[in-house]
Parts: sequence; structure tokens; C-alpha cells
Amino acid sequence: MDVPRLGFGTYRLTDPEECASAVRTALETGYRHVDTAEYYENEAAVGEGIAASDVDRADVFLASKVWRDRLARDDFLESARERVDLLGVDTLDLLYVHWPMDTYDPEETLAALVEARETGLTSGIGLSNFTPTQLDEAIDHLGEPPLAHQVELHPLLQQDELRDHADCHGYQLVAYAPIARNAVADVPEIRDVAAKHDATPAQVSLAWVLAKGVVPIPKAGTPAHVRENYGALDLTLDDEDVARIDGIEREERIVDFPNAPWK
Repeated sequence: MDVPRLGFGTYRLTDPEECASAVRTALETGYRHVDTAEYYENEAAVGEGIAASDVDRADVFLASKVWRDRLARDDFLESARERVDLLGVDTLDLLYVHWPMDTYDPEETLAALVEARETGLTSGIGLSNFTPTQLDEAIDHLGEPPLAHQVELHPLLQQDELRDHADCHGYQLVAYAPIARNAVADVPEIRDVAAKHDATPAQVSLAWVLAKGVVPIPKAGTPAHVRENYGALDLTLDDEDVARIDGIEREERIVDFPNAPWK
């Protein structure tokens, strides 16, 4: 099972009508990968958007995540069932451990994730916000690499070590906040590449992520932005463009807090 190379993120789409409409627009634009989470509190609306679209559920790669306070075995499996029920589907294509924190126990949590797959709640196993050391430990417990690992990744936080780890172990890296909540619009190198290609900085950022073999999942609320982001699939950066963006010397996180795993 492959993760479609461009996904639609739904973080902060908390208004039910806006969320359902955005998901429907995304699917009818061409997206086939939709990402949500327990923490986003919008899964029912995401499910409504999928059901209202003209795209068959079988053609939609649907991912959700279990929050960090529900990672003990029974809580995890209960949460996994809730995700499926709220989305109004029979199963997920990918279920993530959202953060390896709080109630996370590698042996217990990962065994529950495997059990969720074995009982048909998900087809794929996902991890999110893990460090390389935590990934190695998780792979040892799972006996296999995950289908995907989701982290913050964009030109201002290029995550070289995690990209190398994904390449080495053969799983898909997925990038949330791939346009750094539009902070890329103020970066001279990205603006110059955008002008060269008659594209937007957001499209350039997404095209750079794609060029690295990473799956971006940009969030957008308006139809115009949904379609603009999708247009990144038609933008091919040349080697000079990629090298110029590679040379951006920043380590700027959009998502961070004092007890994050990388501290």
C-alpha cells in the first residue's frame, strides 16, 4: 500500500460546515489522501465531506491519529474504534500514534497499534513526531518499519536526519505544516524561485517537499487555496531551484513546546 504523494490536511478546520466543504472540494479537485486526528475534533465533518464528494471511499486514503493521553492498550483500541465510527467508515488506511509522550509506552502502545491492524480498524501503521532513536526502538518492537512517519517538515525545517532515516528503513515520510503556515512567503530564496516559475511561494515549498520524496499534507480552508496547493503537482523544480532552497540555513519550528520529544 502506497501513501498518495499529496495529501489534504485538516488541522484547525473546526467549523463543521467549512471542514466538510473543504474536504469535498479537495477530493473533487483531485486529492486522494485526507489526514485528520482525534485532537482536531473534526472527524465527523471530515467523514461528511468524503461522503458528500463524488469520489468513492475506496479511492480515498484516509488517515487519523490517536492522542497522547490514550496510548495505553485499552484506551488506544477504544480510540481507534472511535476514529472509525466518527469518520463513518469501515476502516482507516493509516492510523498514527500522534505523539510518543504522556501515556506512550513502546511495548504496550505499539502492540495495541498492531492489534488495531489485525482487527481491521486500520490497514497501515503510522508514527508521528518520533525522534530517530524513538523510531529505532519502535521498529524493534513492531518487527517492521511503519507505513509512514509524520513530522513537521518544510524549507525552514528540512529534517535531513529524519529523511535519511526514512530512506534507510523504507517507510514514507509525511510532512505536516509543509508551507510553515505560510512563513515561506517571506523567504527571499523561495520568492525568487516562485517568480521564476510564475508560481506561489506555497506551491514552491510543496514542490520542494515533493522533490525530496516526502508527502506534504497542506491544510487549506478556501477553495482557492485548496486548488492552489494542488497545483504544486504541476510544478517541477530544477536542480538549481532545489539546491537554492536546500541552502536555506534555518531551523524554525512552527510546532514546538517545552516537553517535545526532540528536547
